[in-house]
Amino acid sequence: MVKVSILGSTGVIGKNVAFTLARADTVDEIVFFSRPESVDKAKGETFDMYDALAAEDIDCRLTPSCDYNDIAGSEIVLITAGTPRKEGMKRLDLAKPNAEIVANYAKQIAVHAPDSIILIATNPVDVMTTVALKASGFKKSKVIGIGNHLDSLRLKAYFSRQIDVNSSEVHTRVIGEHGDHMVPLLSSTTIGGIPLKYFVEYVNLDITGLVNRLKNAGNTIISKKGATEYGPSYAIANLISTIITDTHKVLTVSSYLDGEIYGVDDVSLGVPVVLSKRGVAMIVPIHMNDIEKKEFFAAANSVREVTHDVLNHLNL
Repeated sequence: MVKVSILGSTGVIGKNVAFTLARADTVDEIVFFSRPESVDKAKGETFDMYDALAAEDIDCRLTPSCDYNDIAGSEIVLITAGTPRKEGMKRLDLAKPNAEIVANYAKQIAVHAPDSIILIATNPVDVMTTVALKASGFKKSKVIGIGNHLDSLRLKAYFSRQIDVNSSEVHTRVIGEHGDHMVPLLSSTTIGGIPLKYFVEYVNLDITGLVNRLKNAGNTIISKKGATEYGPSYAIANLISTIITDTHKVLTVSSYLDGEIYGVDDVSLGVPVVLSKRGVAMIVPIHMNDIEKKEFFAAANSVREVTHDVLNHLNL
């Protein structure tokens, strides 16, 4: 039996992840964990989803709860709870208030679901990944942030639409911070197997414009509709499905580093990893050109500084 619990299940991201997972029909039970005052809303979400799932003959069990005992036996516990980002805010602006929420949840997960994998979606996700790691006491392979998985999907989509090729032909990756210090790995991007640096000789590509659009994608969506919704939810559900099906895909998530990438340590950043039912089975070594390496080091320094400040605030 595959069981996933979502802490923050009544929020925009939490409920969309739940519905996406339920429709995929790879999970037997999803726990909609919420604060006591939000349990009725969680119940309403499950009733509504049951009606939709019946149309596809899907029998996933949906359990609304505010009791930590109900998350016991979860393979994955997703934390989406926290203060959402508003227009003009940087993800790092949310660090201290959200860290208190994430640390509390991580401690409860350690007690009630000690064999689970913790997946962090709360922003700033790289900082929150380290907070959850320290607060839970879990092995670093079992605490994962959504990192740059969504950023990588966005960049893939941008290239696909700009060049008018099927997205399956675009192989690209974004690493570093899920924020201002994200690092698109353009040096290793290929389109139809052709390195990007050669491809641009034949196609008019505004690379600088695409990268700027990528870095402002979240804020652009928030300014127009108030919140990001479908992209993050699908990206998170994709990570969960990859883990529970043990497919060993290489995806870019936030993972705590101990020097695996160019000696960078004491910080969680988006890096390519092999995901399995054990969590991070391997941090994949990558090559960067000098510019990318400089940007990656800058990301590490920025996120590490904020992380240490937050950990001191929490006495972790």
